[in-house]
Amino acid sequence: MNTMNFAELKLFITGPTFLREAVRQAGLLPEFGHRDSENKKRFESIFGNLKKLAQVGDGYQVVLFNGSGSSAMEASIRSLVADEEVVLNVSVGAFGDLYHKMAVVNGKKAVQLKFEPGSAIDLAALKKALAEHKPGVVTCTHNETSTGVTNDIKAVCAAVREAGAMPLVDGVSIFGGAAVAIEAAGAAMYSTSTQKSLGLPAGFGIGFIAKAALDKAKNVKNRGFATDIVGQAASAEKFQTLTTPNCTLANQMAVQLDWIVNGEGIENRFARHEKMRAMAHAWVAAQDGLSLFAPEGHRSATLTAVKTSGGMSVARLKKAKEAMRAKGYLFDPGYGKLNTQLEEKGKDPLFRIGHMGDITPQMLEAFLADLREVLKTA
Repeated sequence: MNTMNFAELKLFITGPTFLREAVRQAGLLPEFGHRDSENKKRFESIFGNLKKLAQVGDGYQVVLFNGSGSSAMEASIRSLVADEEVVLNVSVGAFGDLYHKMAVVNGKKAVQLKFEPGSAIDLAALKKALAEHKPGVVTCTHNETSTGVTNDIKAVCAAVREAGAMPLVDGVSIFGGAAVAIEAAGAAMYSTSTQKSLGLPAGFGIGFIAKAALDKAKNVKNRGFATDIVGQAASAEKFQTLTTPNCTLANQMAVQLDWIVNGEGIENRFARHEKMRAMAHAWVAAQDGLSLFAPEGHRSATLTAVKTSGGMSVARLKKAKEAMRAKGYLFDPGYGKLNTQLEEKGKDPLFRIGHMGDITPQMLEAFLADLREVLKTA
């Protein structure tokens, strides 16, 4: 329709994220039948490159879930938490809370260990909760998108394993932007998605599922259909999805993952994200009244949460968002529920800088220069 007036904005939010031109063009590649031989031409490389990016071997099965990262996370709950088990949901923010909500609404025996937003998982508190609740399964967030906090997933999974429980990890906003140590950590299932650090449109949840988890799932009742990792894995072994995939996204994913692994290179991609994190941190340090929200040693490589001061308000941040829109950007004025809670407590709100996927240091430099000027008058 010629009447549509869609803005062409550079996305500096925390997902969906910026798409490079080659990914957009890949959306024009031919459609295909998902049970035809053409399907394997796409999905064999997709599955193989995902395993390279995740650095997992044959002990893990990659599964693509139609939907989002939440689809994979809910499948981990439905398939891996037995009726008689307790699931301990560890949260450092909104998306850790979401994992807990999934467990509750699916009727699981769920308890929550909750830390204040801006904090990382405290291992001593975790070990105390493990001893108290004796869970069979523990969920945790690798990279909390609402606060910019990255947890030490190796240490967390090690504590969970030592307690005889199975660790399920939400890695939605970090996978593709930093090394994730899925196999080294011993995560039973690691869930992520396409629309953040992979630099792709939304549409697939991604699960890396250990063989031991698949063996356990076979004995868990009421796994559902699309949330059944056993059925999903059987399709994935044939380089297929359980249900009809978004073929346009599959084309884009095949092209993008080939670029990440064989074009830019995995280590170069991770280094670029580290460079942009350093740029964002240096910019924050140079601005009066701004500071980093996440604690030292737990600051995300893919997004930065910035604490304001001096009477900055949610309303002023929303005003800044519109001023940045006029300059051709989509600015992130912070996670809504968290900022509301902060203002209700008389605290200053946050905003977030997404520097993930295919955003370049040059793009980030220009964005931050414009943001500096906008915040002066917001």
